[in-house]
Amino acid sequence: MRPTASSRRPKGPTFSPATIESIIPAAWPPNQERNPPMATRIGFIGLGDMGGAMAGILAPNGFDACVYDLNPVPVQELAEGGATAGTSCRQVGEHAEVLSICVPADAHVEAVLLGEGGALDGMAEGSIILIHSTVQPDTIEKMEAAARARGIGLIDACVTGGRAAAETGDLTMLVGGEEALVEQARPVLEAYGKSVMHAGPLGSGAKLKLAVNLLTYVNWAAIAESYRLAKASGLDTNAFVEAVKSNGQLSQMQQRFLSSIEMPPEAAASDGFQDFVRLQMHTAEKDLAHALELGRKSGIALPAAGLVAQDMARIYRVIDDGRR
Repeated sequence: MRPTASSRRPKGPTFSPATIESIIPAAWPPNQERNPPMATRIGFIGLGDMGGAMAGILAPNGFDACVYDLNPVPVQELAEGGATAGTSCRQVGEHAEVLSICVPADAHVEAVLLGEGGALDGMAEGSIILIHSTVQPDTIEKMEAAARARGIGLIDACVTGGRAAAETGDLTMLVGGEEALVEQARPVLEAYGKSVMHAGPLGSGAKLKLAVNLLTYVNWAAIAESYRLAKASGLDTNAFVEAVKSNGQLSQMQQRFLSSIEMPPEAAASDGFQDFVRLQMHTAEKDLAHALELGRKSGIALPAAGLVAQDMARIYRVIDDGRR
């Protein structure tokens, strides 16, 4: 059928291949590798102080989140906020296009992924795992090899900034892994953090987090000792605080830690405070042990870290009641 006059397109200019390439990038049309689809189904395992806050921003940001923890209380709280309450690691793995893991230690990461009923058993090929826990780089490499054998990607995506930043999606994400995987997971990473730092290949995020935490704990030891020196020598501690604020040596994080040092003895001796600081002490000792091990493998000595690691109970004002 011959087209009518009204259906004919007006004749336009002709373009040579060179002209077309100058207008449209050579990578057009976009492919999945350059512009990966946004993952919407997110799994989150480990709903402690940091993990619970991070998982809490997923549903409000439009993600279909399924969450799980051995403690049912945070699971129920997040379910009331729009998440799906998971019943096992495997079930969360089955749900997830991107799986976030934020558990206390290396052994917990391994149990979540490789233990009986672990998340890897339920995950589909092409999905991605984000390890937020502060663990040894060797653990990251071991978990990545197990995931890769099943066609699943894994990157280390450690976090820094504290719970308050986690609650508002303002963490700094310290990431290691293949660039393509980082880009595929970027929408989720950017939901968690205002800054996504791709530090390098697999394990780089974990190494960076250990270096950052070493600095944090040594700084806390320094502020604790300098404050106690000022107080013991008869100085007005307000003058000390104003002095270190004025010369730029007191960061916001140090200032928050200083509030625990200034707490009256009766408040510091309360069960609630002692339970909290004991947990913080264990985390600090674990992180510093990892930093010292990384230093050993890297061929350097870290004497300040070694001293601080032995003194975390005093720094945190943990009362020696026979417990660890």
